[in-house]
Amino acid sequence: MARHRSQLASVPDSPGREGRHLRAVAEDGLWRGLNPTMALISKGFVLAFVLAAVRDVEAVGAAFERVRVWIEGTLDWYYVLTVCACLLACAVVACSRFGGVRLGDDDSTPEFRTSSWLAMLFSAGVGIGLLFFSIAEPIFYFDNHGSAGYPNNPLADLAGAPSLDETRAMHAMRVAYFHWGLHGWAVYVVVGLCLAYFGFRKKLPLTMRSALRPLIGDRVYGPAGDLVDLLAVFAAVFGIATTLGLGASQMATGLNVLAGVDPGLVTQIALIAAISAAGTVSAVSGVNRGIRILSEWNIGLSVVLLGCFLLLGPALWLLGFVARSVGGYLLHAAPMGLWIADDPGHVAWQSGWTIFYWGWWIAWAPFVGMFIARISRGRTLREFVLGVLVVPTALGLLWIGILGGNALHMELGAPGGVGTAGIVEVVRDGNYEAALYGTIAKLSDIGWLTWTMSALATLLLATWFVTSSDSGTLVLTTLLSMGDPDPPRRFRIVWGLGIGAVAAVLLLADGLQALQTAVVAAALPVSVVLLLMIAGLFRSLARDP
Repeated sequence: MARHRSQLASVPDSPGREGRHLRAVAEDGLWRGLNPTMALISKGFVLAFVLAAVRDVEAVGAAFERVRVWIEGTLDWYYVLTVCACLLACAVVACSRFGGVRLGDDDSTPEFRTSSWLAMLFSAGVGIGLLFFSIAEPIFYFDNHGSAGYPNNPLADLAGAPSLDETRAMHAMRVAYFHWGLHGWAVYVVVGLCLAYFGFRKKLPLTMRSALRPLIGDRVYGPAGDLVDLLAVFAAVFGIATTLGLGASQMATGLNVLAGVDPGLVTQIALIAAISAAGTVSAVSGVNRGIRILSEWNIGLSVVLLGCFLLLGPALWLLGFVARSVGGYLLHAAPMGLWIADDPGHVAWQSGWTIFYWGWWIAWAPFVGMFIARISRGRTLREFVLGVLVVPTALGLLWIGILGGNALHMELGAPGGVGTAGIVEVVRDGNYEAALYGTIAKLSDIGWLTWTMSALATLLLATWFVTSSDSGTLVLTTLLSMGDPDPPRRFRIVWGLGIGAVAAVLLLADGLQALQTAVVAAALPVSVVLLLMIAGLFRSLARDP
């Protein structure tokens, strides 16, 4: 058994009061540098899951599906209200006197320049998902075929826009913006803000448990705190694995387009293995080298791809369409955020899309929130909230508007009639990953240009893939090392490969359906922690001098 060291430190938690926190980290032995209890349980859980799935993958998939059905049928309202509570908390912090509080000492300054900071948080937060869904999702909402077994867009139907026309296209884009906009990023803001505030200003460990200290005191350093951080680790594992699974399936499609490679499961699992290995190498190199450089590289490639879609597409129409659709989204964001379906068909749609997205954002929140917190020391709370909430949302909406808008314009103006350009058909068949490449193929008649754009999209998937993998690996080991900003490198390797194994298992279980099911289920316990963190943050802010 590894020996432990107990570090006691006096840490101010409120005016006139001092708290003491206990960090239990192994000093030597197998678990040196980590909390042995958490490390053993988390690795045991992941190993047991992988082995169980290898033994009977269908049983694991069925178990996840039963959990998802129960959550979606019972707690859809809870997920909706939890995400709304996060957005409300962000507004209160940004607009109140708390906004001037600095994440660190009063004289601290930001560690990274603003451009690098924004590039890293955007790349870690949405990269692969935006490429996967930026075309498929608006097209799905535009369609009115109901091929999924429920209405494609009940919000458009309720608003009196059932026909395939530009009005429905606007509604389709509005819903896509909703799922990738302010509500989702508010979840990241809350977790990142809590971690950075308690970690850098209150000098507590950079872990989820620290945000609960104003509520339960030093008990956060015992079993209760271990449970909180373990829940965050489990959710992050499945959240990151979901993203890696989506990225692998779309990269496989890209390789099929570029070189005729079979896009099946063998290729997808091989891609997960290769990218997980690259991500592990990047995570070992740290934030200032691998992760920062890759994030800035991602932004550069994204700008090039976005420029191609804008220049080759109907640029003026696209800009006008984006402006009008974003305006509609901002006008209707609040009612969409509070809408809870009651009709069976609408319930099925909300469960399959909105609840999945809210579960995905919540499951990713410990990972992305921790990463954003680590790179945000020295910024004020108001700067943090506005930077993390507004800038990535604006970039995401522009991305979806340009890429999805191109596909919608093609379908609206199809020579054979609205909806006959072929992209709707691809999405209707469930080939979401192929929608991006199908749209690229229709942007230009020049063969080499189409191939180059497809190659650029595939390369961008790979770099975003690596960024998600390395950031996630670094965050998980930070949690397990009780907030150490430079966790042991050997464990970064273990977790980098472990996340890849979970992603591969979920793909084997039932592909995209298993990925969605796992992330919705994993988000449930973390959502409870999320609400407690909000309460702890405001209690501590009220005492902050």
